[in-house]
Amino acid sequence: MYENLMCKLCNCCEKWSPWFLTLLRVVIAALIMCHGGQKVFGYPATGHAETPPLFSLIGVAGILELVGGLLLLLGLFTRPAAFILSGEMAFAYFMVHARAAWWPIHNHGELAVIYCFVFLYLSAAGGGPLSLDRCRKCCATPPDEKTGSAAPPDEKK
Repeated sequence: MYENLMCKLCNCCEKWSPWFLTLLRVVIAALIMCHGGQKVFGYPATGHAETPPLFSLIGVAGILELVGGLLLLLGLFTRPAAFILSGEMAFAYFMVHARAAWWPIHNHGELAVIYCFVFLYLSAAGGGPLSLDRCRKCCATPPDEKTGSAAPPDEKK
């Protein structure tokens, strides 16, 4: 009885997994774009009087977060954009947070660590079914001779 329930649960999770990947990508992209917007434009307001210079470390981080976040939001060049953002978050953790204390709970670096590993996951998993990367694959793949439809290369058998 429990095996049957677990099989149904696994099948359900397998069916919805790609869509949750897309949801994760979109939500994390919107959040990182907020951080980039704070650094570059001062919006949403942070309480600081002025924005940092554009070509400072914080300014470059803001540009990476805005552009990378937009690419992730669209699902365009998801893997390289996520990999770069993962590196940026690791750099931010060691440059800013780890100087205060090693453990993220002590140095307020939990968010940088979470972002780092979510971006690392996205760099491996890709953009999901609702992404421009998927559209690019479908357009670049010649139609299947049997069905006449262009399936992404990873779905052909």
